[in-house]
Amino acid sequence: MKKIVFLSLMFTGFCAFSQIGTRLPSAQIGDSKWTFGGYAGLGGAFGSGGGGTTLYITPRFGYKVTEDFEAGIAGNFSWSNSRYYSSTMVGVGPFANYYFSRSFFLSGMFQEYFINQKDKVNDVKYSGNESALYLGGGYMQRLGERTYMQIGGMYNVLYNRDKSVFAGGFIPHVGIVYGL
Repeated sequence: MKKIVFLSLMFTGFCAFSQIGTRLPSAQIGDSKWTFGGYAGLGGAFGSGGGGTTLYITPRFGYKVTEDFEAGIAGNFSWSNSRYYSSTMVGVGPFANYYFSRSFFLSGMFQEYFINQKDKVNDVKYSGNESALYLGGGYMQRLGERTYMQIGGMYNVLYNRDKSVFAGGFIPHVGIVYGL
């Protein structure tokens, strides 16, 4: 059971982390303080190992409190299904980003996850919730007038290896941000 959960979460994480995210442009013309966007990913493993499909969506809605500080709410939805295992996770919580020198950023995000998993081989089900407090940061490279590439990572400081459904506490990320 633990091997299946570990492999499925690793697969989900790999698919999620390998995607490029985009913060969508403001809905208003001009210098709006609202930011909208998120990340999305779709992955699959095919072959004799059981195959599988993973979908990952993380919308976020923020407000630029100052030119360098953004706060808002983020959500996420991930769904995985294979011959041996299925999982659905929904998370929601606040986030804050501080940008300095338009080259670096610090980030914090709290997520409350609601989890449903099923081991199809042993017919074992799990439903529960887990809290995560991610702290991290990274580097931003300017790509255009209002477009940046972000490379960084976050660590869940509440991660407990013995109690968590997640395979690890560290989350690397790469994304494209528009509208900063």
